[in-house]
Amino acid sequence: MIDLKFNKVSKRYRVRKQLAQDASSHPIIRKIQSLRRPAQDFWAVRNVSFEVERGESLGIIGHNGAGKSTILKLLANITAPTGGEIVINGRLSALIEVGSGFHPELTGRENIYLNGSILGMRRREISEKLDSIVDFAGVRQFLDTPVKRFSSGMYVRLGFSIAAHLNPDILLLDEVLAVGDAAFQAKCLQRINELKEAGTTIVFISHDLGAVERVCDRVLLMQRGEIVADGSPAQAISEYQRLSSGLEVSHVKLSKEAEITSVNLYRSEVDDFSTFHTGEPLTICVNYTAHERVKDAVFEVLIDTQEGELQCHLTTDLNNKRIDLEPGTGSIVFTCEELGVSPGLHYISAAIIHRGQALGESIDYRERCATFRVDPGKITRGKFYMPFQWNFEPGESYYTEAGVGQEAREIVSPKAF
Repeated sequence: MIDLKFNKVSKRYRVRKQLAQDASSHPIIRKIQSLRRPAQDFWAVRNVSFEVERGESLGIIGHNGAGKSTILKLLANITAPTGGEIVINGRLSALIEVGSGFHPELTGRENIYLNGSILGMRRREISEKLDSIVDFAGVRQFLDTPVKRFSSGMYVRLGFSIAAHLNPDILLLDEVLAVGDAAFQAKCLQRINELKEAGTTIVFISHDLGAVERVCDRVLLMQRGEIVADGSPAQAISEYQRLSSGLEVSHVKLSKEAEITSVNLYRSEVDDFSTFHTGEPLTICVNYTAHERVKDAVFEVLIDTQEGELQCHLTTDLNNKRIDLEPGTGSIVFTCEELGVSPGLHYISAAIIHRGQALGESIDYRERCATFRVDPGKITRGKFYMPFQWNFEPGESYYTEAGVGQEAREIVSPKAF
């Protein structure tokens, strides 16, 4: 069942430019001058269409001004669309600004009832959940203190706690995980996951790509008011990071023997990810299509930073195991037990070559064809210390319903530089 539907929705704002002659200090004259300014159309959202199924968690990412918050305001009926159709099936609650509706002179207890009522909760429901709301926020000691004396962290924790105890069919969240300390953010994620398991449809906007990846089943990437990508969290985030870098993917196909069709990153046996921590396991799958028989092929994977500094080089050319490609599809799977690259944005380049040939003589070469971000984790044993295994999977796709690949059969040492 479809809970939310956007059908060719657009939102236009009229923007008037400030002119040099608008220098009067008189408010009436300034108002007359402003009406004479030429107006321009600004499309915050243009011809956007998508559907969200019941129980699905949809993430929306993009740069500031891409149209993310406008979509939430349209869904929450804060503003009306200029054109198109919006369909909502179910009770909807929006948490767009944590703590909005609080009165600074009222106590925490009084603001729970006030804010809960604004968010659509009944007084009896608020009373039943009062202890849980207070414990979640961790403000019991200050419950009967005016919130103007709360710290900023206490203020937003109480605001999120109230919203976290809503039981809507559809929940809209805008940057709500950027509150509190790490422990409280973990509680927020846990509560959101509980709502997901209960079947709540969630639309989540955040610049925290790691949180988007953990929370969402599907992600839309917005740019200049339009959807430029719609897919799994890893795919959309990878495209977002590529667009953020300002770099185009270079695909240099030097022969017709075989080509690389995709490169995917995994953190576990079934999850496709683009955000990792140092010291975590990493699996890189290179899928290919061979158009004719290729004798003694070698697969190369290079990881470098945004500045072009090489971080790691994975290759099947470190033992005498021969790979002959038959016409058709297949995969090479590189598995690293410990990710040893430095934190930051990283790019993956992949190539197929004949054994003994240089990278410049590749059968196929895709430069910076995948992107992933590494956050600080546990301390590793050095940048180039990344022992890995590889596995050849001819004639089948690496990602299957049963999981990702099989146990690696070839064990090699890290290549020295």
